[in-house]
Amino acid sequence: MIYLKSFTFPNEDREFRFILSIKRKCYDSFYPFRILSKNDLRQIDFEPITILYGGNGSGKSTALNVIAEKLSITRESLYNRTNFYGDYIDMCDMEIVEEIPMESRIITSDDVFNYMLNIRTINEGIDTKREDLFVEYLDLKYSQFKMKSLEDYEQLKKVNQSRSRTQSKYVRRNLMDNIREYSNGESAFRYFTEKIAENGLYILDEPENSLSPQRQLELIKFIEDSARYFGCQFIISTHSPFLLAIKGAKIYDLDEYPVSVKKWTELESVRCYYNFFKGHEHEF
Repeated sequence: MIYLKSFTFPNEDREFRFILSIKRKCYDSFYPFRILSKNDLRQIDFEPITILYGGNGSGKSTALNVIAEKLSITRESLYNRTNFYGDYIDMCDMEIVEEIPMESRIITSDDVFNYMLNIRTINEGIDTKREDLFVEYLDLKYSQFKMKSLEDYEQLKKVNQSRSRTQSKYVRRNLMDNIREYSNGESAFRYFTEKIAENGLYILDEPENSLSPQRQLELIKFIEDSARYFGCQFIISTHSPFLLAIKGAKIYDLDEYPVSVKKWTELESVRCYYNFFKGHEHEF
């Protein structure tokens, strides 16, 4: 499915004219100006899965944030939005072939990290309560409790629970399931599967962070199936060789001047991986 067909960024000349028009000279940075134009990224034509590849400083995240801002889609984490962001967005153009669904969103590494941090915080609270329940169980089990009024009814139920159950069963019954059943990688993967629904445009900024190779392969299958069967379009920034190999993905190399479309096997980092493992082939 294609919702966003193309996106156009201002070229170097247009950026220069704008910066020249700024009368005040106190600015050290005109971000996001001068980021994408340095390698002459003028336009992206999208497929159901489009990938932006490049090293640090190539502008991958900048491009995704600009697109997300222009589309006004849902986002959770803050990002580097300067005084000139609105001016830059106004200079961008886009072609939409289908209305952007409400479910659409941008997902960044910060979103995933905050999700895992929240889980850790909840787990720490659960651990503290668990220890308290262990103590409570023993106190109740061996207490000389006598019910004196209806106000003691809830306490009576706890006493009966402690005397009719083992310590572990008592704690499990009185404590929510510990969500630490999932590792960081599993939690990160679950975040994507929870946030990505049918019929949406999803912008993913380096989704491989916090994911093991095995989890990356699972995410690839999830993305491919979502695009093929469930009406989703994806715009992804990555330098993971696993994600770069997604079937049918259109890849823009932001390290090239001018920016060009390449096969994943032609990308510099992928060739580096290939040469490394090829050199160690006899060890496998």
